[in-house]
Amino acid sequence: MARGRRPGASDTRAAVLAAARTSFAEHGFRGTTIRAVAAAAGVDPALVHHFFGTKDDLFLAAMALPVDPREVIARVVEGPVEDAADRFLAAFLGVWEDPALQPALLAVARRMLEPGGDRLLAEGFLPVVVQPVGARLGLDRPEHRMTLVASQMIGLILLRYVLRVEPLASLPADVVRATCAPTLQRYLTGELPDA
Repeated sequence: MARGRRPGASDTRAAVLAAARTSFAEHGFRGTTIRAVAAAAGVDPALVHHFFGTKDDLFLAAMALPVDPREVIARVVEGPVEDAADRFLAAFLGVWEDPALQPALLAVARRMLEPGGDRLLAEGFLPVVVQPVGARLGLDRPEHRMTLVASQMIGLILLRYVLRVEPLASLPADVVRATCAPTLQRYLTGELPDA
């Protein structure tokens, strides 16, 4: 295995990202290791850490998101839990309604529908980005609650942005926010049936 940097930092970075995308798609988040990604890219694992930091950071970079969702969602935990759904939707719609960001977000959403996308979502995006919000909000059963929130948000992404189903596709964002917030808030703080 090659040690250290390969010639051309941008080519090396691209090779690492390509290896990471393949590994996350084939093996899921848990089954992917920095060492395996480095080996597939022909670089030292230290170089992967140099470029991307943690495995979480590598996962998000491999998804090619135009924004770090952890930073966007961090706004959700600032304030009372009773208003968290409204803040969540405000942050979410603020990103998705941005015409500069939407093409890249659509590409990621479509990638989730391809083979291996289920593992990227279930083993990567949910535990790395979404479920920590529930823990930071101090919710009981955070994994359960945040998975319900994710189900609503994925449905919203598919119907509003990917499939563009009317009338949802053309509703003003503030109407979508006012309509969906009560459901999300129930998922966050409402009583849930015993599992």
